[in-house]
Amino acid sequence: MREVVVAANWKMHTTPADAGDLARTTAARTREPGVTRVICPPYPCLAAVGAALATADPDVAVGAQNVHDELAGAYTGEISAPMLAGLATWVIVGHSERRRDAGETDELIGRKLGRAVEAGLRPILCVGEQLDEREAGLATDVVERQLHGALAGRDPAETNAAGLVIAYEPVWAIGTGRNATGADAAAMSDAIRSSLDALGWGDFAAGMPVLYGGSVTSTNIDTFLAEPSIDGALVGGASLKPDEMAGIVARAGMTARARGLAG
Repeated sequence: MREVVVAANWKMHTTPADAGDLARTTAARTREPGVTRVICPPYPCLAAVGAALATADPDVAVGAQNVHDELAGAYTGEISAPMLAGLATWVIVGHSERRRDAGETDELIGRKLGRAVEAGLRPILCVGEQLDEREAGLATDVVERQLHGALAGRDPAETNAAGLVIAYEPVWAIGTGRNATGADAAAMSDAIRSSLDALGWGDFAAGMPVLYGGSVTSTNIDTFLAEPSIDGALVGGASLKPDEMAGIVARAGMTARARGLAG
């Protein structure tokens, strides 16, 4: 049975002075058996969040929002996978904002994913199409290309053992006033698993957790988790609000109980 995951992406919010308090409050409000919880703060807040969760709720994992594709070198301002050891156990790779703002390619994202796996970090690989791509009927083609670029040639057994999770982010539904539906997300989840199968992932494809990410709130989360093919959420802005996270994780807990994961 696929794992149920809710990951909070704080993006460029919080400071070391307030991140620990937010992490503690969020952890206290989101205790749901069977739900894997991850908080991904900015780099400067990793230590503060880790220390807060170590005493408040060690079951909540800490994730980084990005990682470099090299182990070391003259890369000012970058963070390598070995540097994250002891600070995080998860990492986001290929987020739509990194693709857009930093020009990250599928191949670069694949190298980052490889570094994460080598370092023992659980990767959340983000994929998703832009509005013009969806309107042109290319959404599935784009996501298949992104998956192929990041995963082709990678050992499915090794990557699966590393705990890979895939997050589908329809970029056109983030801050545009247009909303994705549960059916949209479910169709893409099926396409993602079909793409993995085509890459030779076999049984690992069917067992791959797929999260939905795209303006997730406590109000709309039921739309997505009502779909059996959706296994959780990658939460952006709402993750900074403990009340919102409480509602999102509570709904994920219903999915976990239905799957027999809460016992």
